[in-house]
Amino acid sequence: MNLPDGPPKPSFFERFYRIFNPLEFLHDCSDKYGDIFTLSKSKRGTPIVLFSDPEAIRQVFADDQSNFTIDKENEIIRPLLGEHSLMLLDGEEHQRQRKLLMPAFHKSTMESYGRIIVEVTNEVIESWPINKPFEIRSSMQGISLEVILRAVFGLKPGPRLKELRRLIVKLLESNNNPWISVAFLLLPFLRNDYGSWSPGGQFKELKQNIDRLIYAEIKERQQKPDQQHKDILQLLVTAVDESGQGMTDEELHDELMTLLIAGHETTATAMSWSLYWVHQQPEIEEKIRAELANIPDPDPLEICKLPYLSAVCSETLRIYPPFLTTLARMIKAEPYSLMGYTFEPGTIIAPSIYLTHHRKDIYSDPEQFKPERFLGKQYSTYEYLPFGGGHRLCVGMVLALSEIKVVLATILQKYQVQLVPDQDIKPVRRGVTISPPSQMKFIAK
Repeated sequence: MNLPDGPPKPSFFERFYRIFNPLEFLHDCSDKYGDIFTLSKSKRGTPIVLFSDPEAIRQVFADDQSNFTIDKENEIIRPLLGEHSLMLLDGEEHQRQRKLLMPAFHKSTMESYGRIIVEVTNEVIESWPINKPFEIRSSMQGISLEVILRAVFGLKPGPRLKELRRLIVKLLESNNNPWISVAFLLLPFLRNDYGSWSPGGQFKELKQNIDRLIYAEIKERQQKPDQQHKDILQLLVTAVDESGQGMTDEELHDELMTLLIAGHETTATAMSWSLYWVHQQPEIEEKIRAELANIPDPDPLEICKLPYLSAVCSETLRIYPPFLTTLARMIKAEPYSLMGYTFEPGTIIAPSIYLTHHRKDIYSDPEQFKPERFLGKQYSTYEYLPFGGGHRLCVGMVLALSEIKVVLATILQKYQVQLVPDQDIKPVRRGVTISPPSQMKFIAK
């Protein structure tokens, strides 16, 4: 098989470097090998091919279901998300789950979610110290988690909400700790359960306690349906497919866990970056405030329509997309031709979101933060893809975009927020996302 060129197989220390410096590594590969290159083989000896050419991305997204299956390397997330997670399903099973999920994320449902986002944001930012430095990331994580617990799970104040919040924070913090995530990637045996003292054992116990609470909430909704509930869980509990069948308890649980894990960290990361960029360039903040001033009584739906605010959020997701690649695809039974190469079945391919977003032939000065590039110009889904694409486009995209916009607008309506000077802000790996450092500090006035 004739594979594209790529970096040689790394030593243990080189793998460590790649994991901690992924952006520099991707730029190095792009500069040296071009639009397509082969990474070292996976543990199974399978080649991994990354590419950033928009036409190639268009081809892959168009061929998605017929030519590819989910890469088995994604199995690492199965214990976290569950057997029935949309991210891990293929074929008819994936199509069915997606159809059941989509109505819960339709634009018509955003009004009730928007009110929740405003409410949660105000609750969190009211606790900010005035004229004193504080870490912005923890606030954004708090907002993101609380929105999920209220908008997705529909939990009301009480013991279950309190306990689930505590357990999820503990799970997410351990999962997103950069040192732990690197250790799990490099030393797979750490994932095994060797008892309550081991990382694998602690994860299993924590996950079981979270599962118990989620199943209790599902059962309660099924036994006592409440038409007043407008949250995503309620919509999923009542959703049925063409044959009249709804989701099983296990399917409901796994989709809720997917929305929680996939939506929490990525949205918190994007919100943190948006505040950073807004306060790097004061004129950006001034333009957003001018837009907000033109709305007599701002509401979430109106906020989401503001063109310049939308451009700021789009540029935030362009320059530092939460995920560096789309979900990897594995070529099925027939050889597959792409960009002049023919790949054998079993080859893993993945469009690089980050490298596509930094192509100079698509984005002028791609390393510069320029919201104006999204005003009056529509980029194709093969040039701009922060939420993936094809039949695996993120189902929560509308909710995530709405949350980023509404949170940023709500903060600017209440405070003057400034980045504490003399901070060295560089992207860092946090689990599978690329985020600002946890210690990035702001001052609210």
